[in-house]
Amino acid sequence: MTQPLMPMATAVWLVDNTALTFKQIADLCNLHELEIQGIADGTVGINIVGQDPTVSGQLTWDEINRCQEDPKASLQIEEDDVKALPRTKGPRYTPLSKRQDKPDAIAWLVRHHPELTDLQISRLVGTTKPTIQSIRTRSHWNISNIHPHDPVGLGLCKQQELDEAVQAAASRREKMLADGEEIATPEPMAEEPVEEPNALDTDPTF
Repeated sequence: MTQPLMPMATAVWLVDNTALTFKQIADLCNLHELEIQGIADGTVGINIVGQDPTVSGQLTWDEINRCQEDPKASLQIEEDDVKALPRTKGPRYTPLSKRQDKPDAIAWLVRHHPELTDLQISRLVGTTKPTIQSIRTRSHWNISNIHPHDPVGLGLCKQQELDEAVQAAASRREKMLADGEEIATPEPMAEEPVEEPNALDTDPTF
């Protein structure tokens, strides 16, 4: 099924303006139900302006009402006469406004999913291996301002994509164990150095 031109913005609008189920919205926008839950909870798509699909002619209110009355029904988009070409595989495009969030997303992935390879993280976030390594080793030029943050919440990848990457990493590990191969686990993110307390601050005579 063809998805809306602006899936996340459409999902935000549908959550705010209709009584459709999370599954109906997720299926229409090709998103994970947890992402729709996050939109409803205010943890995903916080800064995204909702896009009314009825204004652009992608959905009709008759179709929305039909699916509101039947939670098991699936929304059908009004297709254009001229079919849009499917997106080919290539580097993930990240809006300029979100590029500054990439280091936070990398730090989160490195900390919470150390089983992911640099290549998997690169594909999820749309970054480079040198950047990932600099964050792992805390040698990144802006490391003091990097704070781990879920890439799904930042809108850099979909929950389904993250789940698939984690599952692929787990399957790869199981296969290597079954084959008796040595597993090379990527380095975890280096711990932030802890400053030693100043003697003047701990001396009870002061």
